Amino acid sequence: MIGRRAFVRNCILAAAATQLSKAAAVPNSAGTAKPKLKAPASAADCHMHIYDAARFPLVPNPGEKRVPPQNAAVPQYRLLQQRIGTSRVVIVTPRNYATDNRATLDALVQLRPNARGVAVVHLTVTDGELEAYHDAGVRGIRFSLTDPQAAVVTFAMIEPLAKRVAMMNWHVQFNLSGEQIVMIGDLLRRLPSQIVFDHLGQPPRTAGIDHPSHAIIRGLIDKGRTWVKLSGAYSNSTIGPPHYPEATRIAQDFVKAAPERLVWGSDWPHPSEPDGHKPDDAVLFDLLSEWAPDAATRNRILVRNPEVLYGFGASGA
Repeated sequence: MIGRRAFVRNCILAAAATQLSKAAAVPNSAGTAKPKLKAPASAADCHMHIYDAARFPLVPNPGEKRVPPQNAAVPQYRLLQQRIGTSRVVIVTPRNYATDNRATLDALVQLRPNARGVAVVHLTVTDGELEAYHDAGVRGIRFSLTDPQAAVVTFAMIEPLAKRVAMMNWHVQFNLSGEQIVMIGDLLRRLPSQIVFDHLGQPPRTAGIDHPSHAIIRGLIDKGRTWVKLSGAYSNSTIGPPHYPEATRIAQDFVKAAPERLVWGSDWPHPSEPDGHKPDDAVLFDLLSEWAPDAATRNRILVRNPEVLYGFGASGA
């Protein structure tokens, strides 16, 4: 009888453990299992987007070829947080909203005080608007230029806007291809603001860290004012999951060279990936164990570095 009771108890415990390893299905994310890697307290997801078309209509763009994600507002993102264990977040205005930052600002209110934002602006933005963005939690502006036909900002806007936001201690964030980084290398070196590169810098997959753009980023990091987002593994790998080997090689090089200049991002809801081909966010998070095997280094990437770059913790967040 005792043996039977112990058997039943163990079965119940095993079933409960299996249930705890699962999470609710998250829109725009494959799989339901939680990551094997446990996120440290105050871990930050430093790159994601909000699409809330029901409340904030998307801006028509004839050059945009991608279908914007659905079910990608704050309630759906909270499910992702519950699944992977992050609590802080950086919301980046996606290209589909052009310079309409209302969805990002609204999400900052909903997710405060653990949220910061990155806006998209034109040269016509006023000082008053920038100050209002800052009060709302915005800490940078983004230039997404990988697809010139769909871009809502231009290379000519970079330097004048960088000079303005540098005075606010904001950074300039770049979504560029490796070839574009080489093309504007001199411009990047003379910018007065902090610089952040999306998605590992996105060198051509065939070249990876051997591409000249990687050396440019490494040189900018050495000057002490540049950061890289450990994100977008699927954008940097042809082989793909679970190890994304080409992206892993790039990430490991950055971790070895400058762990103090790296932050991690989910890139949810993965706007570059079509429905039916969304990545597994648990697998993406677990890549950190391979990219940064040392727990102290991962804590730095997930907690301490975001505090420096985005000001988390400065007012209780």
